[in-house]
Amino acid sequence: MAWLRNPVSLAVFGLIALILIASSVSIVPETRQGVIVRLEKPILTVNSYQPGQPLGSSGTGLLFRMPFFDRIVWLDKRVLDVDLDNLSVLSTDQRPLEVDAYARFRIVNPVRALQAVGLSSGAEERVTSALQQLFGSALRNELGKRDFGVLLSPERGELMDDIQKRLQQIAAPYGVEIVDVRIKHADLPNGTPLLSAIERMKNARLQQANVIRANGQKEASIIRAQAQAQAAKIYADAFNQDPAFYDFYRAMQSYKTTFLPDGNGKAPAGSTNLILTPDNSYLKEFENGGR
Repeated sequence: MAWLRNPVSLAVFGLIALILIASSVSIVPETRQGVIVRLEKPILTVNSYQPGQPLGSSGTGLLFRMPFFDRIVWLDKRVLDVDLDNLSVLSTDQRPLEVDAYARFRIVNPVRALQAVGLSSGAEERVTSALQQLFGSALRNELGKRDFGVLLSPERGELMDDIQKRLQQIAAPYGVEIVDVRIKHADLPNGTPLLSAIERMKNARLQQANVIRANGQKEASIIRAQAQAQAAKIYADAFNQDPAFYDFYRAMQSYKTTFLPDGNGKAPAGSTNLILTPDNSYLKEFENGGR
C-alpha cells in the first residue's frame, strides 16, 4: 500500500473518485423531470409529472445511475408558453388578419417527447419550436372556417375551445397537454385593406338590416291577413246565428257610408244628394222594423 503514501497517486485516485461520483450521482430538482438514457435508449423517467401531485412529494433528491453508460435529459415539468406574433390568417370572408396568440402547455410524457424531437440536449426548446408550428397551423385552420365577426362576438370562447382541441390532437405525439389557448388580438392590416374591410362591413350590415326589415314587413302582413281572416270568420259565425240582425247591421253600415261620407255626423260640402222613393228597397230598415 505504498501508493497511499504517494501524493500523486492519492491525487489521481481522488480525481477518479470524483469522476465516478459525478457521473453516477445527480440532484433531481422539484421543477424538472428527467429521462435516463442508456446507450441512446430511454430506460427510466425520474420525477415525471403526475396530475394533482402536491409540490415536494415527487421523486426529488439524489439520483444514482450507471456511470459512463447513463445520461439524463432534463425537461421542465411546469406549464410552458408558446407564442405566435403577427401571424397572417385569412378568414372565411376573405379578410386578411394579423393575429397574436399564445398557448400554454405541459410535458406530461417526457419519453414520448424525446422520441419525437430526439434524445440530445435542448429537447425542451425543440418541443416548443415544433408546437409553435403546429399552433400556427391549427390557428389558421380554425380561423379559416369563420368570419371575422366571430372574433368580436360571444362565439370567441367556442373558437378558443376548438383551437385547443385541434392543437391537442396534432400535438399528442409530442407528449404534451395543451392547458390553454388565447388570442391576444386579431387586427386587420392598416391602410387600404382596413378601409376596404370597414366599407364591406358597413355594406353588409346595411344589407342585413334591409333583409331583416323586409322579413318583418312580410311577417306583419301575414299576421295582419290571418287576423283579418279570423275576424271575418268570427263575424260570420256570429251573424249566422241571427241572419236578420246581420242584414240590419250591414244596412246600418251602408247608411253610415252613404249619408255620412266623412263618418263624423256631418256631410262634407259639395256632397251628392240622393233622391229615393219611400218604398225603395234600400230604405227597408226604416219601414215596419225592417220587414
